[in-house]
Amino acid sequence: MNSANPDKIIRKSLTANSDLTIGLDFERQANAEGFKFVTGVDEVGRGCLAGAVVAGAVILDLSKPLPEFLNDSKKLSAKKREIIAEEIKTNALAYAIGQIEAEEIDRINILEATRKAMILAVQNLKLKADFLLIDALQLKNIDLPQKGIIKGDSVSASIAAASIIAKVYRDNLMKDFAEIYPEYGFEKHAGYGTKVHFEAIKQFGACPLHRKSFRGVIQ
Repeated sequence: MNSANPDKIIRKSLTANSDLTIGLDFERQANAEGFKFVTGVDEVGRGCLAGAVVAGAVILDLSKPLPEFLNDSKKLSAKKREIIAEEIKTNALAYAIGQIEAEEIDRINILEATRKAMILAVQNLKLKADFLLIDALQLKNIDLPQKGIIKGDSVSASIAAASIIAKVYRDNLMKDFAEIYPEYGFEKHAGYGTKVHFEAIKQFGACPLHRKSFRGVIQ
């Protein structure tokens, strides 16, 4: 491995290509530079009016085939996400979740909360990540070489896997909260700003899950 700054080496060699389809190009390039535990990181729930922002971190086993239909979680049906999530959990070297609740989102803002959730997900891995592939963001408060990739969940298999793990976890979390706060319909929209959700807020007011700093929550 080159003794120069590994972060700079990877930043030069890993360039997003708009024609690139989802795969392991970024992961294999990082491996070629000497990084062993390349970790995909992504978040879900950043734009929601209620609930936590949740990040996933996944270290794929590159010796195993990718799950069929692996893609950005937003492009998959709920059923496919569930199936793929189980396959990822079975075959990945490691995976983990990080989440920041609504109260803290209101206190530190959603962007910082998103970054914090991502860092927690990485720290919660059972293996120590040595390089991060992140969907669109850079994490300044973690001392690891990293690459932020625009639309990373559509080109990097590791980021896509992280997005699916996070999405399935968060959706199930919101379904559980729907039993506690049935008037909001969290099981249907997972806290996003749908017409039904806005009408429920108008009728019942905000509940403890709502992000009070978000437009439309406090009338």
